[in-house]
Amino acid sequence: MTLRTVSRALRPVGRAAALAVAVSAVVFMATELLPGDAGELRTAGRASAEDVAAERDRLGLDRPAVVRYLDWLYGVIRGDLGRSLAGGRPVAELFAERLPATVVLVAVALAGTVLLTVAALTVTYLRGGRGGSAATGLAAVPQPVYAAVLGAVLAGLLGWLPPVSLLPPGASPLADPRLLALPALTLALPSAAFATVLLRGAMGDVLRRPHVTDARLRGLPAPLVLYRHVLPFLYAPALQVTALLAGGLMAGTALAETVFGYPGTGQLLVSAVAVRDVPVIQAAALLPAAVLLLGMLLADLAARRTTVPGLARDAGRPVPEAAGGSG
Repeated sequence: MTLRTVSRALRPVGRAAALAVAVSAVVFMATELLPGDAGELRTAGRASAEDVAAERDRLGLDRPAVVRYLDWLYGVIRGDLGRSLAGGRPVAELFAERLPATVVLVAVALAGTVLLTVAALTVTYLRGGRGGSAATGLAAVPQPVYAAVLGAVLAGLLGWLPPVSLLPPGASPLADPRLLALPALTLALPSAAFATVLLRGAMGDVLRRPHVTDARLRGLPAPLVLYRHVLPFLYAPALQVTALLAGGLMAGTALAETVFGYPGTGQLLVSAVAVRDVPVIQAAALLPAAVLLLGMLLADLAARRTTVPGLARDAGRPVPEAAGGSG
């Protein structure tokens, strides 16, 4: 392996690391722009300026922002996310309690997103790449609308699902899949619409390639054309879109978890924002960014190594006639 090959292999890793540092700086600055801080909120406006200053000093909020950022970044690199300003517990401990529930929710929502996207792209293929306005419209609908409609119809009108997804203490979210249905659907439906919009253009380009046109003219069955001559060209963009959706779903759990009472990290973020618990907010904001960057890195590396057997052959010469087809 040459030095150039190693350099090319490590380039995506270095780019991801640089982006991670940049994202951490953005997250820290965003928390700095929040109105008020934990010192002011904990005194509830009833203390004197001296008492507020003493509380800020006790919490370490009087130090320069650059110093606090570097301390926080060094702690994150070491795996120390700090302590909650509200309860004093380690932030990592708080997330250890909530993260499994969120991971299960995101995994279920991502699986649903993939299935719905594949179904939508199949319909797009059968229509020759035309249409797609429905997916564009659904992608533009805000997530709160999905939550309200799904809750009203599936829980209120039909009574099929529980309106609140509270888990019993120590119970796994998989113990009662019905508790996952509403928050997972709230996440999956707009994500699938968004993914369909992103991949529809790539599919349209593939459908216009000569080898696909030739396969159709020679009468090959539509499923064979789709899975042998179309989907291989969508591997790389599909991997990247999946990574993007994983980070987006992790970031988008806050609303679904809060609306349906699902005890995950999103709900923890909402409560932390209310009391300006900065270490918890920073960790909750950094988590989806880390998932997105890691997913994009893995997708990039996988796309570089993806090879499709027979792809050049299929694209470069006419495909055989289907059995019973005309010559």
